[in-house]
Amino acid sequence: MKMTLELAEQGRGWTSPNPMVGAVIVKDGTVVGKGFHQAAGSPHAEINALNDAGAKAGGATLYVSLEPCNHTGRTQPCTQAILRGGIKRVVAGMKDPNPRVTGGGLEFLKSQGLDVSVGVCEDACHRLNEVFIKYVTTSLPFVILKCAATLDGRIATSTGDSKWITNSLSRQFAHEVRHSVDAVMVGIGTVLKDNPRLTTRLKGRKGSDPIRIVLDTHLSIPPDANLLQLTSDSDTLIVTGSSAPTEKRRILEKPGVRFLVLEDHDGQIDLTVLVKELGRMGITSLLIEGGSRINGSALRSGIVDKIYIFYAPKICGGDGVPVCVGPGVGLMEQSISVRDVSVRRFEDDVMIEGYLSDYSNLSRT
Repeated sequence: MKMTLELAEQGRGWTSPNPMVGAVIVKDGTVVGKGFHQAAGSPHAEINALNDAGAKAGGATLYVSLEPCNHTGRTQPCTQAILRGGIKRVVAGMKDPNPRVTGGGLEFLKSQGLDVSVGVCEDACHRLNEVFIKYVTTSLPFVILKCAATLDGRIATSTGDSKWITNSLSRQFAHEVRHSVDAVMVGIGTVLKDNPRLTTRLKGRKGSDPIRIVLDTHLSIPPDANLLQLTSDSDTLIVTGSSAPTEKRRILEKPGVRFLVLEDHDGQIDLTVLVKELGRMGITSLLIEGGSRINGSALRSGIVDKIYIFYAPKICGGDGVPVCVGPGVGLMEQSISVRDVSVRRFEDDVMIEGYLSDYSNLSRT
């Protein structure tokens, strides 16, 4: 099962809105077939493993990280291919959490005489597909907040300088995260200060560009901003308020640039409303890379599921831009709790990873 998880990881960044899935076929103690889901619309992991095994699949055991599908979508049911391949035993890491999928793949296979079991390496299987689990059970994107700070909690100096807080290894990991999500979001302040591109740049291989989202209530983005000049497979989505000038919108309209108009309150977009709209648009995961204002708003609104906070061995001292601004809690016991915390080092940088929600375990209830 650990091998299926390693295989499934190879699909990260390419399978959305589908889950990442790996499959291994074992016969007489020997692996005879391996496969993973490579991209949405392409054959599922089980099919690739069966094709790899060929005639050796007869009488073998199929290990798969997620329950095989028993419905027709963009591809045919994997359960039928499993029966045709002569598989006699199926071991699944976890059940399919999608409530809209008809048919239970494991129950069907069991009814056809196969030996079936589920729940091997279940925690790891849930963690692998935490994005998929949240989206199919709530229709909301899984939201990750990422920021880099000095040891005294500053994301920029008193002059606004932030290049670079972390080292190149930390920044490369940040691009891996961009590659894995459907969309990345910043505020207009970040655009005006840094003029980012928000594309994915991976060493030695092609990455997937996320949809670039800018919160810009009053349409202050300059027409020559880098985000509006890109050649990319994904679009730039400008989220603006209902009071934004329509003439400015006409100036900005061009191929690859879309607009989402939402009601604003005191110049602010309600982020809970925004994530619902993004879910309706089919966006399953969102990475927030905004400044301190968006960080604070996102945390206060309760939309954040997971954090990546990088700390570099630097101290600004005195004034500087904090991680969050805006109203905070009055008592320490009212602070937002971060669970399942893990720590990772990138040379001298330290990354804190943790969860504010528990959607990776939701399908068990």
